[in-house]
Amino acid sequence: MESSLSVINKISKTQKKALYQGMLYPRLIEEKMLSLLRQGKVSKWFSGIGQEAISVGCTLALDKRDTIFPMHRNLGVFTSREIPLSRLLSQWQGKANGFTKGRDRSFHFGAPDYNVIGMISHLGAQLSLADGVALSHKLHKTGNVAVAFTGEGGTSEGEFHEALNVAAVWQLPVIFVIENNGYGLSTPTSEQYNCDHLVDRAKGYGMKGIRIDGNNIEEVYSTLSTIKSQLATHPEPWLIECDTFRMRGHEEASGTKYVPDDLMEHWATKDPISNYETQLISEGIYTQADLDLLKSKLKKEINKTVKASFEESVIASTVEAEMADVYSPTPQWHTGDMTALTQTTEMRYIDAISDALNIAMAHDDDLILMGQDIADYGGVFKITDGFMAKYGKDRVRNTPICESAILGIAMGLSLEGKSSMVEMQFSDFVSCGFNQIVNNIAKVHYRWGLSVNTVIRMPSGGGVAAGPFHSQSTEAWFAHVPGLKIVYPSNPVDAKGLLLAAFKDPNPVLYYEHKYLYRTAIQQVPTHYYETPIGQAAVVQEGSACSIITYGLGVQWALHLSNQLEIDCEIIDLRTLNPLDYQAIDKTVKKTNKVVILHEDVEQGGIGGDLSAYISEHLFEHLDGPVIRVSSLNTPIPFASELEETFLANYRLKEALQKLIEY
Repeated sequence: MESSLSVINKISKTQKKALYQGMLYPRLIEEKMLSLLRQGKVSKWFSGIGQEAISVGCTLALDKRDTIFPMHRNLGVFTSREIPLSRLLSQWQGKANGFTKGRDRSFHFGAPDYNVIGMISHLGAQLSLADGVALSHKLHKTGNVAVAFTGEGGTSEGEFHEALNVAAVWQLPVIFVIENNGYGLSTPTSEQYNCDHLVDRAKGYGMKGIRIDGNNIEEVYSTLSTIKSQLATHPEPWLIECDTFRMRGHEEASGTKYVPDDLMEHWATKDPISNYETQLISEGIYTQADLDLLKSKLKKEINKTVKASFEESVIASTVEAEMADVYSPTPQWHTGDMTALTQTTEMRYIDAISDALNIAMAHDDDLILMGQDIADYGGVFKITDGFMAKYGKDRVRNTPICESAILGIAMGLSLEGKSSMVEMQFSDFVSCGFNQIVNNIAKVHYRWGLSVNTVIRMPSGGGVAAGPFHSQSTEAWFAHVPGLKIVYPSNPVDAKGLLLAAFKDPNPVLYYEHKYLYRTAIQQVPTHYYETPIGQAAVVQEGSACSIITYGLGVQWALHLSNQLEIDCEIIDLRTLNPLDYQAIDKTVKKTNKVVILHEDVEQGGIGGDLSAYISEHLFEHLDGPVIRVSSLNTPIPFASELEETFLANYRLKEALQKLIEY
């Protein structure tokens, strides 16, 4: 079902010339790129020939402050934003003059200075980012919009549903543009969806939608201009389906043999550029001689720029430079006055987390909290109880059950310089948003030098008889991913300090909080603002007989057993799991010469494996016994408390510790 729209049809002569030249320029660039591809001078190309009207019409209808999220075949977005061809060519060749230091291919790049945010190969992921940008625009009443492109194939992704659903629920000023070009690689639309038109889905989301001729530049431009003007004063999402066709392969190596000849011939007659040329000549805006002269001039400029780009030197880097770009620079930590004279109050672990959130919200007026049931209900653990009344529903936002979209929105907010917190109701549920974390959030600083200042809170761990879907230890899933920081406090003091540090850190931080500790760990906690430095382990108990390296609930297990057995153990609380504090590990191993690595996670693939390998490789000559790992069973975590007790690592800690001491 399509929404009615009174489209602005009056387009001036000057605008028509801009629309035509806007399409012609990327077409000529593409023709040159295809020639270079045939010569083996470029490695890959995704052709948008025949679809230029959508990219150009949409972009020219927007304000340059409006953010665009393009796809493979949207060269017209980049050229219409007047991004220099020299930089585009360098980007496509992986050279230093590009936008990502040779780290992104073809159109998988962003040009944030031009408000163009690149894609990742996982289709649909950019749609939620557009939601985040649009949310910032709505909250700050900028009048700007976000526009996200997708193909008809990408509408099959779950992210498409989540992004549209949240945009509709929150009434965000975002325009979703579907380039329905007939095929998802070789799969026809008849095998992608079972409705007459994709725009019909708009009604199901409670949003407006319209289907237009994507090969008619004036229709595209007028439609976007009209919607853009409406959203400035009445924010809401729109779904636009643009009928077009992909005249070349998904990428050039794919070819088009699967496309019937008559279909290719039909769409060849609908070429947006040749048809517009005919119209402009008939309207007396151009003569054929004018067009020929314009094409000749542009081709010369393109050839000159291409020649210069091939003369640019091959990119070079160093290991140090590559490693340095994984994270934004670490801030100077504010540890505060932690002396005995510091004013403290007794807090449970859960109270310390809530206190830190409250301080962070008061400190940063732009900080937004998002999560399921966190607003008037206060969250399932009541950590944000009373926050909505204090800070308002704009800043304390209940979310639909759309984990992936909310994580994408967090990244989108960061693109606008806004910070956020996303609460996973249980860390187990983060699997539904895995792609956004590991492929978008974690990589963006390395790719484009941007910071993603978001904290993802992860209630985790067992000991509460919650079974296999609410008690998993998920930290090792993410410790493997460069670009993420992972913290895991074991006590109320660190729970507050690490959370405040996480909000200050310009990098994405996964903040693990153990459910068993919520109401069992109680401590005197400083009432003032302070930060527990991320990346620094703590010695929670001095000793010489052996070292227990652990984190989270493992710290409490180690302290209890050490005191029970009266063993002189040194207990190291890692506190941060990524990046690890190797200096603290070196120091304790060299001191005690015997090591137990304890974690609640299962052994296979757990963080203990990396720690054991590091110690064996770098500290072997300091060991007086084997490095022993103590972990939970390699099974899913069971529900019954009797079974859970056997499952958890604590069940095997005493035997392992005694074995090592006696070695």
